[in-house]
Amino acid sequence: MSLAIFDLDNTLLSIDSDHAWGEFLLEQGAVDPVSYREANERFLRDYEAGTLDIHAFLEVALKPLADNTPEQLAAWHQQFMISKIEPNILPRGEELLARHRTRGDTLLIVTATNRFITDPIAKRLGVDHLIAVEPEVVGGRYTGRVSGTPSYREGKVTRVEAWLADKDHLTLDDAWFYSDSHNDIPLLERVDHPVAVDPDEALRQEAKARGWKIISLR
Repeated sequence: MSLAIFDLDNTLLSIDSDHAWGEFLLEQGAVDPVSYREANERFLRDYEAGTLDIHAFLEVALKPLADNTPEQLAAWHQQFMISKIEPNILPRGEELLARHRTRGDTLLIVTATNRFITDPIAKRLGVDHLIAVEPEVVGGRYTGRVSGTPSYREGKVTRVEAWLADKDHLTLDDAWFYSDSHNDIPLLERVDHPVAVDPDEALRQEAKARGWKIISLR
């Protein structure tokens, strides 16, 4: 029994759920149609290039959570799951989760997308353990600020190590990590079984150079 870690966006999903949530908010008329769309596209390009300023991104991405009531956000997220997430869950991703589950492995999703977006997705996938960006909540409302270390690049390693600190039966020894993104190389380097999943070009080259396994779930 080992730890099996999965990235979410463009790994178990065929889309980036953070970007898709932004598109969904635009469709609802919940955000400025010009400035928010421009920012949503720019931040996605920066992420893909490995130049994303995570704090600048989160300042924009978490603002709609602060601007709306929990009830409105919950209603939107139900629609979001139906229209954006369900059609983009990869069946072969679910099969991969099932194989690790059958082996008795502990399943963990680690994502740079925030918990509001990803917690229902992890539940839909049957994954009990989730490390995500944590939006700050005060008095039952989102503040628009982030709590703790964002789980992005080296932050994924920091958050996973903190999560493991009180779990005596789990370590990164014999652990698996599946990801599509070169941004996840810091964590891929730390596990015994790094797997590049439909990788971007930078990760593909790195995986080939290091002899890491490359698979497709598409």
